[in-house]
Amino acid sequence: MPIFPASRLGHIEPFHVMELLARAKALEAEGRDIIHLEVGEPDFPTPAPIIAAAQAHIATGRVFYTPALGLPELRSAISAFYATRYGISLPASRIVVTAGASGALLLALACLAEPGSEWLLTDPGYPCNANFVRSFEGVPVGIPVRAQNNFQPTLSDLEQHWNERTVGALFASPANPTGTLLDDAVLAAIAGFVRRKGGQLIVDEIYHGLTYEREASTALQFGDDIFVVQSFSKFFNMTGWRLGWLVVPERFARDIEKLAQNLFIAPSTPAQHAALAAFHPETIAILENRRSEFRRRRDFLIPEIEKLGFRLSAKPEGAFYIYADCSSLTADSEIFARDLLETVGVATTPGLDFGSHAPKSHLRFAYTTGIERLSEAVDRIRRYLGRYV
Repeated sequence: MPIFPASRLGHIEPFHVMELLARAKALEAEGRDIIHLEVGEPDFPTPAPIIAAAQAHIATGRVFYTPALGLPELRSAISAFYATRYGISLPASRIVVTAGASGALLLALACLAEPGSEWLLTDPGYPCNANFVRSFEGVPVGIPVRAQNNFQPTLSDLEQHWNERTVGALFASPANPTGTLLDDAVLAAIAGFVRRKGGQLIVDEIYHGLTYEREASTALQFGDDIFVVQSFSKFFNMTGWRLGWLVVPERFARDIEKLAQNLFIAPSTPAQHAALAAFHPETIAILENRRSEFRRRRDFLIPEIEKLGFRLSAKPEGAFYIYADCSSLTADSEIFARDLLETVGVATTPGLDFGSHAPKSHLRFAYTTGIERLSEAVDRIRRYLGRYV
């Protein structure tokens, strides 16, 4: 007799931060004031031009399916965005509009992963990546990334971990949970190595636009055989619209289209029409002002938590996260995070969610709330430490 659910579920971990968020929401429902530093979601509303574009389209009543690869106008707009921001020519035929970055990753791995094939990921890294690989019977292999390398993989890491079962690698720049960037030379070397091995490289670039000392380079500058995942959620402040895109090598375009037709039919039509306004100059101006605010928050929070005893081994250059070493304050960041939430109402994310490389020693802070609330969070943590340390 078959056993249900499928055995693959036994290897898929829960997304712990979502469970912690659920507890935080439950405490709020009881009347507690919770400061949310746990979830990677911008607190800014969707820019008004994007909302207006969605409203105008919905008002027509013509909310029908689009092509599986997305609205042709939106794919062209994304192509133009790459020309403007990165100075590269990217044919719209290689751009696939997806149901969020998660939809893009599912399509990429449905296309590339084989049962038993190994995929190199960073540890720490975005937790769902390993589960995307497992969903298609692949085997995720974590590369422990260290502070001295900016919590990013190096060419020697790939040389050490690549074997006869390895078929690809999936990395992010800027990265979650560390906010660090891959240097151009390292990214180019990694792309070349994977190419020589006959493997496939996927690069997650969903935090592009949210960098603070230097602009991030797209992996597409280092080859047209790389899959790139992007999103309207982070820089464009459209999390709930569930829209992203995938840039695919030309030879995979038809395969991705077939998968998209079967798995999703099409991305959300209102969200796509809304996103047409995301690239307008007035929208970009709004978003750039918000980027400046994120930098201000980061620059406020880093010294404040260092005063509390947290240690930063690598400065976050992008995204909106601080991955802090809390080993001088606790032996177990999960217990610490849960007690911090229950005791003083500050929600953070323990390292448990991001891999097996020193998770108990790290805590992630998301600076996705205003400086006034960040200051209140620091005061609460200081009071907590005064009582319990």
